[in-house]
Amino acid sequence: MAVLLVGAFVVQPYSIPSSSMAPTLKVGDRVLVNKLAYRFGDRPERGEVVVFEGRGSFLPSGTAGSGALSGLLRRFGSALGLSDPADTEYVKRVIGVGGDRVRCCDQRGRLAVNGEPLTETYLHPGDEPSVVRFDIRVPEGRLWVMGDHRSASRDSRDHLGLPGGGTVPLDRVIGRADWIAWPHARWTTLSAGTERAAREAGAHG
Repeated sequence: MAVLLVGAFVVQPYSIPSSSMAPTLKVGDRVLVNKLAYRFGDRPERGEVVVFEGRGSFLPSGTAGSGALSGLLRRFGSALGLSDPADTEYVKRVIGVGGDRVRCCDQRGRLAVNGEPLTETYLHPGDEPSVVRFDIRVPEGRLWVMGDHRSASRDSRDHLGLPGGGTVPLDRVIGRADWIAWPHARWTTLSAGTERAAREAGAHG
């Protein structure tokens, strides 16, 4: 019970199910999600990696979740870092927050936020910032999110035609991914992990 309480309210392991955030996060990495990060008035900031519930933005609001028993078992396994996350949960990087204008792309092929080009050192080697062109003003109370492996990520770009234009409501954010906890060789904070991913990308790019 104590494990469930900690997982429900404080910090929860999250198993990375896909390569959409590579090279920052790799398939099978276990990250620790800080569920208190945004509970006391703070909001997600650009560049942070967040885990969120996708129903109502990436998925229709009526998408069914797990049944009661299977949901309880999944939550217990997830609290221990032993099971994959729910199919309705996603991990992405925050690119734009409420009020931001996010555009792809400038003359050099870079994303621009409020007219300022982004230097995205965390991108997967060989990926362009985006092959999908867009120009969106992020509504207040919502986020524009993208994966670091842009050619393998289904993110805000894929939901431009849905209500909210692919943006994620703040109240659907589960928490901030702060640490890579497993495997041991990759133990690091996510800020350091982003810097390391950038170095690795430079070495292989």
